[in-house]
Amino acid sequence: MITAFTLMSLESLSKMSHNIAFILGTYPEIIKLSPLIHTCINQTIPFTLIHTGQHYSYELDTLIFNDLELPEPSYNLHIGSAPHGEQTGTMLIGIEQILLKEKPDVVLVLGDPNSALAGALAAAKLHIPVCHIEAGRRSHNRSMPEELNRLMIDQIADYLFTPNEWTRQNLLKEGIPDERIIVSGDPIVDVVTSSKDIEDSRSDILHRFSLEPEKYFLLTLHRPENTDSPVKLQTILNTLDIVSAKYAFPVIFPCHPRTKKVLDQHCIIPKNILITEPLGYMDFLQLETHASVLLTDSGSMQEEACILHTPCVTLRDDTERPETVQIGANILAGTWPESILDAVESMLHADKIWQNPFGEPGVSERIIHHVLHIITKIA
Repeated sequence: MITAFTLMSLESLSKMSHNIAFILGTYPEIIKLSPLIHTCINQTIPFTLIHTGQHYSYELDTLIFNDLELPEPSYNLHIGSAPHGEQTGTMLIGIEQILLKEKPDVVLVLGDPNSALAGALAAAKLHIPVCHIEAGRRSHNRSMPEELNRLMIDQIADYLFTPNEWTRQNLLKEGIPDERIIVSGDPIVDVVTSSKDIEDSRSDILHRFSLEPEKYFLLTLHRPENTDSPVKLQTILNTLDIVSAKYAFPVIFPCHPRTKKVLDQHCIIPKNILITEPLGYMDFLQLETHASVLLTDSGSMQEEACILHTPCVTLRDDTERPETVQIGANILAGTWPESILDAVESMLHADKIWQNPFGEPGVSERIIHHVLHIITKIA
């Protein structure tokens, strides 16, 4: 396991000639790669930013770029929505052409979207070293396309930046050599901690929605297993109507475009749930910080809630963030009404004293430091 480099400072390394390629395409990738991109900007490290356009709505793309003060992508493939195979294949073609032109020293991908898989595969076939950020996550549910992507990317990647010892052990069990694993922490720590310092001045979302801190629930719901079935989606929302009525707290639901489409098609209108458009990152982080409980099927939201000490109820039967459950920050409720009601009751009384398992601030600088050393080693 690689834990530290001490040969050169980041400032010294940044003065060498490098070109790092970041490949992203979804809301979570934009958010989590943002502090690494800012580190390159601050250290004048050359980089190429390749956007696949997997998420393409204004709220899930341009608004997030603006909120996080990111530069325009060097390239945008504008892939948009498509079946998994078609989407990944089209990305692969486009990314390969860009990599052949730019000839980066190393490619960075994050997490488990199709953008990350296509980027890793295109780079590997061109013999460009691949660094996988957030490696080692496992739900052990292969019916999830994200799980298949994680498994393949971790086998393709040359260097695996893993959040903690839980994820490192997953990689070791799968035969990944220890010398390719770097326990770095997760860059979401940097995003959340740095954004919290400015969110109060840039967001008045509580005032706009007439909310009091810790007197509302926050909901996100976007996974196909929860939203593609109108009956299942209706059951979840009916249960959360009951939760809202029981505790006299509103449920705020920034609605993913895919979920909104199902709601509209099937005329599903919850009673006590305030459905909004997707929000900018500062607005959402403000809501997340002050919610009594976060209800979600998102892996990234489980992490953010844990870091913010906001109790979390996950509307799934499994999670690739089991550490959040083990430390008491999260409960897997599934989607049965009784389980959701019990989980909300339990997390409303959570003591919130858990320790953040995703690393200390400075994760992004440490990752870029490692990446520059990797480049010098292979040069």
